[in-house]
Amino acid sequence: MKILVLNCGSSSLKYQLIDMETEEVICSGKYERIGEKEAFLTHKIEKKGQKIKLENPAYNHTEAIDFTLKQLVNPNYKVIDSLEEISAIGHRLVHGGEKIAESVKIDENVIDVLKEYTDLAPLHNPACILGIEACQKVMPGKPMVGVFDTAFHQTIAKEKYIYPIPYEYYKKYGVRKYGFHGTSHMYVSQRLLELENKDSKDIKIITCHLGQGASVCAIKNGKSIDTTMGLTPLGGIPMVTRSGDLDPSVITYLMKKECLKPEEIETILNKESGLSAISGMVPDFREIEEASNTDNEMAKIAIDEFNYAIAGYIAKYAVALNGVDYIVFTGGIGENQINIRKGICQKLEFMGVKIALEENNVRGEEKVISTPDSKVKVYIIPTNEELMIAKETMRLI
Repeated sequence: MKILVLNCGSSSLKYQLIDMETEEVICSGKYERIGEKEAFLTHKIEKKGQKIKLENPAYNHTEAIDFTLKQLVNPNYKVIDSLEEISAIGHRLVHGGEKIAESVKIDENVIDVLKEYTDLAPLHNPACILGIEACQKVMPGKPMVGVFDTAFHQTIAKEKYIYPIPYEYYKKYGVRKYGFHGTSHMYVSQRLLELENKDSKDIKIITCHLGQGASVCAIKNGKSIDTTMGLTPLGGIPMVTRSGDLDPSVITYLMKKECLKPEEIETILNKESGLSAISGMVPDFREIEEASNTDNEMAKIAIDEFNYAIAGYIAKYAVALNGVDYIVFTGGIGENQINIRKGICQKLEFMGVKIALEENNVRGEEKVISTPDSKVKVYIIPTNEELMIAKETMRLI
């Protein structure tokens, strides 16, 4: 059985075609900078070790998916003879409110729920819907499964997910913390236990999924007990274009001063804020981080704020867990940005965290990067949300 997994982010599309008999990846890739003229696809054929970079403008996810599917059967480097060889498609879905709290077979009802909660995930749910609809057009009748980011966080206690606002808003509109990146947090925490050859009982883990979107999760006994993102993927850490947590009055103050409508302030907070806004640079973390090592003062401030926020949440979650055994870095930034991991860990030295500079000098490797005498063991574990999604897809079909 071959399963195609699609992971539509706010400005990216990751995919893997997986042979579920062996759990081997046949091909994988990532479309970056979707929405821009400079968009490009990196397509990797695993067995041949062949990586092809294809520059192709994609102004929305429909265009990106259509171009991506064509590469799977492209005569120059095809991995399958026909799209019919794909048994099912697994989609990473973000927000289903309280109506969908687990993996589901995708039907029109699921699409309707995604549309209903689009205002809670304005960067993601529309992309997820486009991904589903594009697959329906290209591969009509093909079974599809949706795996929700929020599912792993259903174990968070009510006192941690209820907001200190009138309770009627929770009852009427479901306003509460949901949390996101659950599939990634679940995968890397389970992988950590495999690497350490330990059971989840009494193990305290803090996972840091750092990418275009970023979140931190506190995990105890294999279950999420708190996480940084809230009602939407906008909350928590300041991200590349997202503000993260703010004094709520900032929003109402700006709306009054600038005569902004709700949709306009949402656009500002989701697409025009974060590290890109502070630095005044394009929304590419790699460029901002590189500029922070020059005399670009605002880029330095942006990166310092990012590191400070993450270290602060790790310290907070050490309190929530009553200690911490492991810290895990994952996601595009967490796996590849050496100086970011270093900067965060150095702020945690008061907790006995000690990073080994030579061991940390890697990108995208599964590795321990703390010193032997560190009180907290620090790992890099590349996430594999796609494999988790493929397993759920196979289970449900």
